[in-house]
Order: sequence, then structure tokens, then C-alpha cells
Amino acid sequence: MDPILIQDVLKTLPHRFPFVMVDRVLSIQDGEVHALKNVTVNEPFFPGHFPQEPVMPGVLIVEALAQASMFCLHGQLEPGTVGYLAGVDGARFKRKVIPGDQLHLHAKLEFLRRGLGKTTCRALVDGEVAAEATILFAVAKG
Repeated sequence: MDPILIQDVLKTLPHRFPFVMVDRVLSIQDGEVHALKNVTVNEPFFPGHFPQEPVMPGVLIVEALAQASMFCLHGQLEPGTVGYLAGVDGARFKRKVIPGDQLHLHAKLEFLRRGLGKTTCRALVDGEVAAEATILFAVAKG
């Protein structure tokens, strides 16, 4: 598949600046997604989150994984359907994410039944695990 560029990412996700955490989707295959988040020094959270040593907040890494998870359902949902975060299990943070990093977001759909779903996720920087979590979500009309 061709990558899903930001214009089409914005057609899938309801989020807008400053809360869009997926810049591009590189691949979707058999319920598995590989997406990118380019982390720049211009992110609005860096001036207030450890300003002397900018670090991307863990909750925003989890949000990026949750947004990437919605692409596991790409082409399967009716227009106007939104995914709502319902839970996060086993979140672990293994390394700092700093300005200049490219966050590779990997999500694998475990199940989707009656509007409830689960993905297992990893965020990597330079091939090294930065974070991992299990995301629970609900899909409904927005």
C-alpha cells in the first residue's frame, strides 16, 4: 500500500492541532499498523515539560499509540465513526523521547467485538522500544 499522508490521516482521526499524534501511516496489513510521529522541538508541550531537558510526556506517547490503533480498522468503519480510549493496560516506558526523535508506532488489533476493541502497541525510536501498552477502545458514531 502507499503511505497514508497527513491529509488522509486527518480524514480518519477527529483530532486537530495540537493533538494530532500521527503524521503518516506507513503500512496496514492484516490488522497491524506502522505509523510515524515526528517529534519536533516546536511541540506545544516541550516548553512546560522539563524545559531544561525536553521529554515527550508518556501520556502523549500512549495517545499516539491509541491514534495509530484506529488505523487497524482502516476501511472497516463507517464515515463519522470515532474511537474513544476506554483503557490502557500494562503501559511501560523504556526510554525518553526527545525533540528530533521519530516515533515509530506499531499497533496490532487483537479483537473488535460489538464496538469494543483491543490493540497491543509499541513505540520505537531508532529500533529501540520507547514504550509499550495494551489499548482498549470503543467505537461509536462521533
